[in-house]
Amino acid sequence: MNILIAKRSDVMRWRAPASLVEAAVCGAMGLPAGVLRTGRGQRRVAFARQLAMYLTHVGFGLTLTQVGACFERDRTTVRHACALVEDRRDQPAFDLAVSALETGLAHFAFGLQLSFASEAA
Repeated sequence: MNILIAKRSDVMRWRAPASLVEAAVCGAMGLPAGVLRTGRGQRRVAFARQLAMYLTHVGFGLTLTQVGACFERDRTTVRHACALVEDRRDQPAFDLAVSALETGLAHFAFGLQLSFASEAA
């Protein structure tokens, strides 16, 4: 199999959970769909993107490189986003909101049978 075709199919498979997370975060934050994939954006949009990258990494087990490919960002940008979200989880209200998103996404993905962490082995 052509290596480029194999890499493209991997990225397409990773985009499913990333798209699910993106839709959930946009809905939770009252942002229009697709806004997270535009440039840098306003502070609110940038934070929503960071949260979506965090949830994709933590909730679905994608590597930082895989998440970066989904959101058209570098893995170091994803690492920075994850660190920012982790730091804010010290705030009880924010942690509760993120936990609710994580739980909802996990239940929804389970219903769709989207499991990527076990495929990495």
